[in-house]
Amino acid sequence: MVVFPNAKINIGLNIVEKRQDGFHNIESCFYPVGWSDALEILPADIFSFQSDGINIPGDPATNLCAKAYYMLAADYEFKPVNIYLLKSVPIGAGLGGGSSDAAFTIKALNGLFGLKISLEKQLDYARRLGSDCAFFIENKPVYCFEKGDLFEEISLTLAGKWIVLVNPELHISTAEAYAGIEPLKPETDLRDTLKKPMESWKDVVKNDFEKSLFPKYPVLKEIKESLYNKGAKYAAMSGSGSTLFGIFDEETDLSGIFNQHKVWQGYLK
Repeated sequence: MVVFPNAKINIGLNIVEKRQDGFHNIESCFYPVGWSDALEILPADIFSFQSDGINIPGDPATNLCAKAYYMLAADYEFKPVNIYLLKSVPIGAGLGGGSSDAAFTIKALNGLFGLKISLEKQLDYARRLGSDCAFFIENKPVYCFEKGDLFEEISLTLAGKWIVLVNPELHISTAEAYAGIEPLKPETDLRDTLKKPMESWKDVVKNDFEKSLFPKYPVLKEIKESLYNKGAKYAAMSGSGSTLFGIFDEETDLSGIFNQHKVWQGYLK
């Protein structure tokens, strides 16, 4: 079985309070985008995990795909598998690539072996692996809150809009990003703001991480400004960085603008 774990963007990201468990409560809109990895899962005699493409630091045995496999194998009987991951979505880029790989592993194993794991159970497994893993189980636009693992339906649709993702290949760890954050409840409700025309989002739909990371990494601010200068209706940093995105009404030629960075572009669904 071959699946293609896709990335997501954050449209607005408010860090509202520090939790007693050390995490933070957030408010954001998660929206799926087409930048994807490739994940092949095949029955085997013994379990193995291999990856290619972008180098994934750390012990392969601790990769989220492997953790997803062992978690399900502890509760269900099925054959060992070989997991092969072709990594394309940048790491530490605010796109949820690793979380997506883990969630798609859960879904793929469920389908491959007919485990009949309910949607709620899949969401529960995904939440054990990471705060935004659960989003990729249903993989549709949602308003998320608390740790980013509880969801509410949202009517926002950007289908047919053109998106450009620009990654300057900076790895910003979650710990580094949160180090500069002062949690604060926003004055306006993000859900209400996103009902307004996209042209009105620029000064009110904010990513709280930009305030501390832009002075530290000026290239991030430069990319955002370039996206607006090229006609983006809305531009922002995704997650805790370092990817910036711009949303355009139609396909836009940005050739030559971001040659020194990693770029993905395509239509939103």
